[in-house]
Amino acid sequence: MPDITASLGLLSSPAILFFFVGAAAAFARSDLSIPEQVAKAISLYLMLCIGFRGGVEAREAGLQGDFLTAGALGLALSALMPLLAFILLRWTSRLDRPTLCALAATYGSVSVVTFAAGQQHLTALGLAPGGYMAAVLALMETPAILTALVLMHGAGREPSTGRGVVLREVLVGAATVMLLGSFLVGLISGEAGLKKLDLFVNPLFQGALCFFLLDLGLTAARSLMTDRRKLTWPVIGFALCFPVLSAGVALALGRLAGLGLGDAAMLAVLAGSASYIAVPAAMRVAAPKADPGVFVTASLAVTFPFNLVIGIALYTAAAVWLWA
Repeated sequence: MPDITASLGLLSSPAILFFFVGAAAAFARSDLSIPEQVAKAISLYLMLCIGFRGGVEAREAGLQGDFLTAGALGLALSALMPLLAFILLRWTSRLDRPTLCALAATYGSVSVVTFAAGQQHLTALGLAPGGYMAAVLALMETPAILTALVLMHGAGREPSTGRGVVLREVLVGAATVMLLGSFLVGLISGEAGLKKLDLFVNPLFQGALCFFLLDLGLTAARSLMTDRRKLTWPVIGFALCFPVLSAGVALALGRLAGLGLGDAAMLAVLAGSASYIAVPAAMRVAAPKADPGVFVTASLAVTFPFNLVIGIALYTAAAVWLWA
């Protein structure tokens, strides 16, 4: 089992606690709110930090073979698993399209905190993954968002609109430009650039994240209060079962690609996680009609604790069995 003390420490991190503060305030019918323009600015800032640090991590990892293999698998999983999630959710739920696409993106992207918990668990077992897996984490945050935006913008259009218009809307959208642009800046500037922006993209990031999750807690809880039937049993079942499916696919691909045990187990942890930072930040800008009461609550209230208590240990045990 994962280290229970470490898991409780991650659950008690300020940013996550602020999400529950926001939710509690909404359920208590407080008038607490964050202005829409401020929330949007915070979302753009978080995407800038995520993209920039990801570019720096990728540059530091270098073009070594293990990183290239793990990175290619991570990119493929992040880009393609939302398609499977989209299909499954269309069969099993009645979510509106923006929320369905946001939920698919959530389970294609990754969780930094789940990554940290998985790293602690694997290291304690003597299965520490390579340091470049932090760069794989960064690479896996964005492709799922792009896939979801293609699914969303490509739906319900007239045939004359054309794929080119859809792709242009996705590629020049605010979320895409901020994530990919800042990733390229980090990739080009590297560690030297990080030193110049360290205060901006590291210490200040945590404070902004607290405000962001506070606002998400308010928005998600108020959405659930408006219609408690939104977080349906099919959605809860998806939030519990899809991470296990994703982790299983990651392990199978890792075995075929010849990844080491530690790297494959960490890839499974990443594939089985669900985003509560990158995707909500992007969707607030790119898909404001997507309901955070569904996709954020599913990630933070269902999948996140499941992974900390059961999922990480399950994925690791499966990896050990496959590599035995």
